[in-house]
Amino acid sequence: MRVVFMGTPEFSVPTLDALVAAGHAVVAVYSQPPRPAGRGKKLQPGPVHLAAERHGLPVFTPVSLKGADEQAAFAAHGADVAVVAAYGLILPQAILSAPRHGCLNVHGSLLPRWRGAAPVQRAIMAGDECTGITIMAMEAGLDTGPMLLKRAIEIEDKDAAQLTDELAKLGAEMMVEVLGDLPSYDPIDQPDEGVTYAAKISKEEARIDWAFPALQVLHQVRGLAPFPGAWFEANGERVKLLDAEVVDGDGKAGEVLDDFLLIACGEAALRPLLVQRAGKGAMTPDELLRGFAVAKGTILP
Repeated sequence: MRVVFMGTPEFSVPTLDALVAAGHAVVAVYSQPPRPAGRGKKLQPGPVHLAAERHGLPVFTPVSLKGADEQAAFAAHGADVAVVAAYGLILPQAILSAPRHGCLNVHGSLLPRWRGAAPVQRAIMAGDECTGITIMAMEAGLDTGPMLLKRAIEIEDKDAAQLTDELAKLGAEMMVEVLGDLPSYDPIDQPDEGVTYAAKISKEEARIDWAFPALQVLHQVRGLAPFPGAWFEANGERVKLLDAEVVDGDGKAGEVLDDFLLIACGEAALRPLLVQRAGKGAMTPDELLRGFAVAKGTILP
């Protein structure tokens, strides 16, 4: 098939790679414009942009697709289908309608649960037991289009980075499967029941509130790891908590219960396993405490 691929972050790269490997003619790749990065704030192309260049594919990075010129240029690719995976820009109806078979999306949840921008993080933070990938036909609404294929995976103890990687590979396999025999996949409307929305993660959500049960805090930690990272304050500094485990413990919320940084929560306690100070790499609590004393009995805010 003649395919226009639209994606930006690392999550999208396996799908692009799989389309090329399957022999589809990827006639254009759309990605968000390069962003300033690093100390020098040099413009840095995103992962999909770089992957497209490795494949020798033409890359387009419009700021918007709302203009008539951009829409005409898109239609001129003569695509059979557009494959979208975490592109990050709103697609106007003129774009959605341009390919012969419309636009198909790789969405990182079991729709209609977790429509929106942060489905992987929200599933973990909510304590869901499973999530998955939905291949859907896009329409003007926010992830409201009919579904062609769904597959579930267990979340278990994965953090957001690990789960995103697993879903990205699954989504790539599923999209290639669907395009291999598109007429056999009848679109099924999403049910009205079970709709939830995965809003972008706000800065305020990253701060840990020790008054919550330890299991809820653990879900927050795993859902935000490694970025932006759930954090707490100790010795006047922000410390990211990247991994932890729930253990028995009783004390005031935020109380350090031993000399190894066991922290009491509203219910049970949390044992940090991996932490990170600003400007430093990830480390164990033992490594942190060698030069950063947090005494037993301290109440963390």
